[in-house]
Amino acid sequence: MSEAYVTLATNDGYAVGALVLGHSLRSNNTSRDLIVMIAPAVSPAIRSLLEGVFNKVVVVDVLDSGDSAHLALMKRPELGITFTKLHCWTFTEYSKCVFLDADMLCVQNPDDLFSHPELTAACDVGWPDCFNSGMFVFAPSQDTYNRLLQHAETAGSFDGGDQGLLNTFFTDWHRVSFVYNMVASATYTYLPAYKQYGGDAKLIHFLGALKPWQHRYDSNTGNVDTPAGYQHLAPYLNSWWAIYNRLVKPGVPDVDLQNVDVKTPLEDVQVASQFSTMTVHEESLEEGKARWERGQPDYLGRDSFDNIKAYIDNKLKSNGK
Repeated sequence: MSEAYVTLATNDGYAVGALVLGHSLRSNNTSRDLIVMIAPAVSPAIRSLLEGVFNKVVVVDVLDSGDSAHLALMKRPELGITFTKLHCWTFTEYSKCVFLDADMLCVQNPDDLFSHPELTAACDVGWPDCFNSGMFVFAPSQDTYNRLLQHAETAGSFDGGDQGLLNTFFTDWHRVSFVYNMVASATYTYLPAYKQYGGDAKLIHFLGALKPWQHRYDSNTGNVDTPAGYQHLAPYLNSWWAIYNRLVKPGVPDVDLQNVDVKTPLEDVQVASQFSTMTVHEESLEEGKARWERGQPDYLGRDSFDNIKAYIDNKLKSNGK
């Protein structure tokens, strides 16, 4: 039986990310099939582009389906996106697959991942006892799929997403090097290790609120602006945009990712406001509190240590006046 990489795009923004990911895998000479699961929200034009890169484009929508996922979802509606991701276990025509989030980039051939068993993944940068579900090796199985749905229905997810669910299901998981899921958007406190091993990275993960397609790209210089403290992101972002401009953008010439209007086909892309200052949309105290209570802090974005420290310092200064 054959093997494949699988990714998921819930809207046109992530579909653009999937296109860049697919091209990056092809350019690094992967010998495996490429599969992308898409939600109905992905526009026909973008879907056509996906069909030119991926071996299979599969529409999945548990919210409107009549299958077992839909029945389980009725009891756990908050896990809609998670249930969609679990569909990857239904590709039983493949003996083994590697799931990759659409906000990832391949910089070196990672096909040796297929030599690892289910469930193999890299440690999460925020809590190393957990694996990050942006990349994992798995074996498609209808039985596993059904048991995952049952687990989701009964146990739920401790973080409200697929990572919390999968970590409590696959408790005896296998660790693989961080180079297979390097979180480029993290500020590394152990900089010597980044300098020592960063060049070995095979898969780059743009985890956080700001995705590659939301950064300010200067077409004159061919470079992407990076926020202070994240200069190490530049080569990866430049590589992402180079693939986008050369292989993706010609198919969607009317789309300007940096100035997406809410009425364009990319209306679902959560574009950060004021790209020139690299900030995300303002969030009220109530919204932020509710997000934390849902177990969804953005550790690498607005809720990063640096941002929290800056907020506390500012409060201390204000109270001292």
